[in-house]
Amino acid sequence: MKYEEAFNELQDIVSEIENGSISVDELSEKVKRASVLIQLCRKKLEGTEKEVNELLKGIEKSSN
Repeated sequence: MKYEEAFNELQDIVSEIENGSISVDELSEKVKRASVLIQLCRKKLEGTEKEVNELLKGIEKSSN
């Protein structure tokens, strides 16, 4: 799943919870799904940050 897809689904879940458009029975499942999506987004962001930092280090080394 791409970051944007996960983030959009997470936003949908948050909106449903805020609007009260889900039942109490669904709430637990939505919160579990949101937790999975948050972890996925965090991993993708951390991976991207690592890649960008490595690229920047490479640029610094090549310009010295």
